[in-house]
Amino acid sequence: MLGLWIAQTEGAKFWLQVGHRNQEPGGTGYLHYLCGWVKGFPEDIETVFPKSAVRLCIVHMVRYSLHYVSWKLRKAVAADLRAIYSAATVAEAELAAFAEKWGEAYPPIVQSWRRNWAHLIPFFDYPLEIRKVIYTTIAIESVNMNLRKITKNRGAFPSDDVLLKLFYLALQDISQKWTMPIRDWKAALNRFIIQFDDRMPQP
Repeated sequence: MLGLWIAQTEGAKFWLQVGHRNQEPGGTGYLHYLCGWVKGFPEDIETVFPKSAVRLCIVHMVRYSLHYVSWKLRKAVAADLRAIYSAATVAEAELAAFAEKWGEAYPPIVQSWRRNWAHLIPFFDYPLEIRKVIYTTIAIESVNMNLRKITKNRGAFPSDDVLLKLFYLALQDISQKWTMPIRDWKAALNRFIIQFDDRMPQP
């Protein structure tokens, strides 16, 4: 957890301010940003941290795509989408083949993948060990969902400080459940060291 921020609305401008607050003097930013679907957020992160890889969540992309698909064809479309994001390289991720097969029936899916392709293909820059660790924002969303449960039945708070204290206590309870190691983390860490040798902390 990097911090807690309170905002009336969540948008690209708000997260740009958060990025500036987290920017260390002379720092180059984090190695890899995995973003949810906030319009303009990837571009703003690239403005603050031009050396960081910025990518959209694959799970969100697939969920959005399947929203347009009937139950009868959902498995078939999902399998063809999986063939795109599980390809070994970006050259092998045949978006054009998917578009040819499903573009007429589901144009919004093809349009969305093409529109966001630049912020999806950084996924292919990493080997399988790292992909398993960074393909989704589900872990972050789980934390946010637990925090929303706390505020859901409360109409208002006397001040932002009261809300922050409530969230702080909640995070103490939530973090007690973080006992399992991240799956495949050691393999991913070794690959991070190889790929980002000049930016990784040195002993």
